[in-house]
Amino acid sequence: MTDSSPDKRNTYREAGVDYAALDAGKRLALDKALSTSSLMEAMGGVALDRSRGEPAFVFGYRDEKFGIVMEGLGTKSIVAQDYLAETGRDHFDAVAYDAVGAIVNDLICVGALPMVVNAYFASGSGDWYLDKPRYASLLEGWRKACADAGCVWGGGESPSLPGLVSAEYIELAGCAFGVIPPGVEPILGQRLEPGDDIVLVASSGLHANGASLARHVAARLSEGWRTSVPGAGDRDFGEEVLTASISYVPLVRRLLGDGVPVSYISHITGHGLLKLMRPSADCTYRLRELPPVPPVLSFMAEHSGMDAHSAYSTLNMGAGLAVYCASGRGEEVVNTAQRLGLDAIVAGKVEAGPRRVVLEPVGIEFESDELRLAPTS
Repeated sequence: MTDSSPDKRNTYREAGVDYAALDAGKRLALDKALSTSSLMEAMGGVALDRSRGEPAFVFGYRDEKFGIVMEGLGTKSIVAQDYLAETGRDHFDAVAYDAVGAIVNDLICVGALPMVVNAYFASGSGDWYLDKPRYASLLEGWRKACADAGCVWGGGESPSLPGLVSAEYIELAGCAFGVIPPGVEPILGQRLEPGDDIVLVASSGLHANGASLARHVAARLSEGWRTSVPGAGDRDFGEEVLTASISYVPLVRRLLGDGVPVSYISHITGHGLLKLMRPSADCTYRLRELPPVPPVLSFMAEHSGMDAHSAYSTLNMGAGLAVYCASGRGEEVVNTAQRLGLDAIVAGKVEAGPRRVVLEPVGIEFESDELRLAPTS
């Protein structure tokens, strides 16, 4: 992963995901959304416009602050279906867990702890539900993820969308509503400052980002999803891709409850470690240590022809969550994570500008214009 030529950086676009186009669309939508903020005042609430462009939207009502988010799993449910058809082995519990994880892990980034998660299951045909073991697996995965996050599964919607969704597949998405604990400020980067520690909490592998690239890779392998992955023991490529995400809700719940001075949280999904500069502050995010790269992610980077710059700006590369905290408190975050069975390291520091990410162990720098998610106005 050393060649940084432009064609090596467009692999994900070839797989059908163009971040530049998606981000531009998000910024336009956020501009329109901003124009509605004043409407909340008529109901006695207030929109926290600083949260626009953050992983979840924050609003206030009376003396309470809340967060709300909607998120989707993407194409990982296609992988689960194709793997089931190819091998007879079901992993719909894992992808359901992934979907909930994608939702609640975004919500906690603003300091909101999930109270309710609602589900959206869109199929191409109602016949999808006739495979009862598969559906039972999906439901149990969704339930377990809600239980692990400490929230109720409130309900949802399950439309049949022939012509929009293929008959053999199902789309998984949902939304979550959460409360910011009393005495806790919404975490929107307002207290982020040079000197803060950056803690990286390990991922379990692919998580909910990169499934389209995994499918792109699998289509080029002679054994497809059954291909062996070096370093993964006897697990094949499909099993590795379908490893369930980690729910980071218990960690953030504990940190907030213990009063740890957390200044920002970034869920490392799309854009990979570019997400380290999701805060709007003009700061440099310098990492002097990185977590081990899971075998499945090294395998995907190699077989898709990615250079290191592209891999670290597309996949999580072993870091599922970044927690920024006051200088000297990073070890406390690491210790808390370890008590919960999570691997974590104090990976680096926030420094005074310019806005960029520096990954010293792999010799990569991401410049400010490579990630812009905030509204343009």
